[in-house]
This record gives sequence, structure tokens and C-alpha cells, in this order.
Amino acid sequence: MYRQITDTILMVRPAHFGFNRETAGNNAFQSNDTTLRPEEISTLARDEFDAMVEGLRAMGVNVIVVEDTSQPVKTDAVFPNNWFTTHSDGRLFLFPMYSKNRRLERREDIIDMLCSKYHYTVHQEILKYEQEDQFLEGTGSMILDRANHVLYACISERTHPELLQRYSQLLEYEVIDFKAVDDDDIPYYHTNVIMALGISLAFLCTESIVDIEDQDRVLQRLKDSNKTVIHVTRDQILAFAGNLLEVRGRDAKPLWIMSTSAYNILTKSQINIIEKTNVIFHTPLPIIEKYGGGSARCMMAEIFPPYIP
Repeated sequence: MYRQITDTILMVRPAHFGFNRETAGNNAFQSNDTTLRPEEISTLARDEFDAMVEGLRAMGVNVIVVEDTSQPVKTDAVFPNNWFTTHSDGRLFLFPMYSKNRRLERREDIIDMLCSKYHYTVHQEILKYEQEDQFLEGTGSMILDRANHVLYACISERTHPELLQRYSQLLEYEVIDFKAVDDDDIPYYHTNVIMALGISLAFLCTESIVDIEDQDRVLQRLKDSNKTVIHVTRDQILAFAGNLLEVRGRDAKPLWIMSTSAYNILTKSQINIIEKTNVIFHTPLPIIEKYGGGSARCMMAEIFPPYIP
């Protein structure tokens, strides 16, 4: 049995959130605005994090909160979905990271805690390619259609095509890869800023996909998987309207999680489509979005407990 969404997520409460110079080279969403002092940025980010956790728990989502360690300093620890994934077959995969300072986010204590609680088997087959400068950053790099065994990914410095193939072989997934760029012809650093996928809906910035044949191929595969596609524009993407995650909330009701900036830029018709099948939860994340270049989806690592028939 393969579930598309879960009711349990892991989030890391940041100790030293801030602008990461190592990732800014290929993350056009980041800003190094110096209006605020680093200490103020970090404090405000923790406030946004705490409000999001409180709101999600009020909606019935099971949130596992892990405190970031103060040393070594990890400015992007709030984005744990990039360094591991969990699966209903009992596997936990670790991933090679583009930024050297982000590799510090992989913590043995978190892995041990998850393995103790859920009895995962840890797999490092993909991780070893980090030493060869080949990267694949978890569910930032890839959108997983778990129910249909399909993997969607836009190629970038952080998403190596050969690693996509290796990972898909381990999962026995079909790969749908493509090139996607912004208005300045710069590749999007992660697939999860332009695409999200749930039980019945898919969000996609179709206009960002360079090749028309690739557009058709992606859309056809989504249609074959019985997904209704909500097309988001590049302008909406700038407000993180592609950086969303569907989970199960109270009474197992499906819930789309997004930032308030993402919600505010959606059209009324887009919101109406979502609300036909889902509840929407949104939370303000202006500091995390501005300085981190990521939003709500990036902050949540999905926990899929092993399925027991």
C-alpha cells in the first residue's frame, strides 16, 4: 500500500536562521537585505516557525519538532526535507547536498530517533555521490507521486539527472524530468518551488518548462494519474504559490499547507478548486521566505510510518 500524504511531519526549530551565501548563487528567491541585524532575523524566523507549528497542531497535524543545535551554525536547518525522505516500505534515504554548510544539517540523533520510533532502514546509496559533486536534495529536488510511482524533477545544479535515475531505480519509480527557468532564463533551483502534488490536485508552473514537448509530457502524465492541474504563473511562483504540501489533518481530512504570501496571490478560482476537496491552512513566513529562499513546503519533512498489512 502506498500513501500519497501523511498526517505526520518533522520540523526543525532554527537556532541561527539567516542568509546563506553558499546557496544564494543558484537560489534566486533569497535576499541579503541588511535592514535587520542577524540576531533579529533569527528571532523573527523562530517566531514564524512557532506560529506555524501551533497552527498545524490546531488543525490536527502530528508535528515532530526537533530543536536545531547551536553549534555548528546551520542557517538553513529549518528546511529538513532536503536531506532525507521516509517511505512506507520502511526505508529512510539520505541525500547529497549542494552546499557544504548544509551538509551539517544531517544529524545522527535525528536519524536515530526516527529509526527507533519507526524502525526504518537507513539507505546511503545516493549520499555517497556528494563526494563526486553530484547532488539530489530530497523532496526539494523531486516531487514524488507515491501512489503512482512517478518522480517529477526539474534539472539544476542541485538535481543531477544520473542521480534521479539511480534513485528512481531504487524506488522503482518512473522519472519525468525537464528543464524549468524563470523570467531571466535562470533554472529553478528546486522542483518544489514550481510544483506540488497531492491526492487529486497538482500545482504546476507550466510556463516555466522550457520545452513544449516536456510540458505536454508532464501534463499527460498528470492526467494519466487522475490529477487536476492548477496552473500557477511565474509571478505567483515568486510568492511561493508552488511551494505547498498536502497532509492529513483532524479526522483524516486532506489539508493543503502554504504560506500566507502564497495564499494571497492565488486567484479566487484557484482557491475554489482547492476548497472543493481540501481545507487550506496558511501561515505568514515573510522572514523565512525572504532570507532563506524557501517556504512552507521546504520546512516540512514528511514522515511515512512503515505500512503493516
